[in-house]
Amino acid sequence: MRARRINSLAVYAMIYLTFLYLPVAVLPLFSFNDSQYVTFPLVGFTLKWYGQLADSHGLQTALFNSIRVGLSVSIISTVLGIFAAKSVTRYRMRRSGLMIGFIMVPLVIPEIILGIALLMTFSIGGIKLSLVTVAIGHLMLCIPFSMLVLISRMEGLDKSLEEASLDLGENAWWTFWRVTFPVILPGVVASLLLTFTISFDEFVLAFFLSGTDATLPVHIWSQLRFPEKLPSVLALGAIIVVVSTIVILFAEVIRRGGVQLDKQSKV
Repeated sequence: MRARRINSLAVYAMIYLTFLYLPVAVLPLFSFNDSQYVTFPLVGFTLKWYGQLADSHGLQTALFNSIRVGLSVSIISTVLGIFAAKSVTRYRMRRSGLMIGFIMVPLVIPEIILGIALLMTFSIGGIKLSLVTVAIGHLMLCIPFSMLVLISRMEGLDKSLEEASLDLGENAWWTFWRVTFPVILPGVVASLLLTFTISFDEFVLAFFLSGTDATLPVHIWSQLRFPEKLPSVLALGAIIVVVSTIVILFAEVIRRGGVQLDKQSKV
């Protein structure tokens, strides 16, 4: 009975993973096809679509915009996430659960609704759409993720280490810098990588809030209207999928580094 249950679970997992990742796996396949049409059978193997990426000025500008926004968002959201995680795990606050719930609300609101709401807010406030407004929108999405990563790391830190440092005469700042920060550093790095990836890949908010400074996902969407440019977009998409996968795996490995997880935990 147990073997049958395990086999059923394995079959379900395989079907689920295939449904989830098969479309993503097809994307790199067509980026090597020697034809501008995305159809089977494949015509032949070529790397020319990857070579065309280097000649696209609009693509390079959009890529640079996404990197600038992603770096800014990852740093700011991680710093705010550190403060929030320390407050939640180290201090008793009234209705802290309610406050955490409000911070996590952007994770359950549809991004299109969030984008429209932010667009109306900026319009009423007379704020011109730019990469700054895109970064503000991405911060609303990334801060909850940063908090989740850093809270799990903070909870693995023995509070007696901080108490011992304070008893030996260190102030709160040096206790954090010399005791707390080195221990939570893997969580900080994981938060930076995860939030950068989320911001870099995000499309809906960037579409509403970017104005004339398009980010990379918005630029890719604009190129889909031209069939002759579709193979280059597929090549770029394949590169993004590979890089994003590596970054996420690296972030997860760092996040788990040194954390004493319960052996029964599946997290």
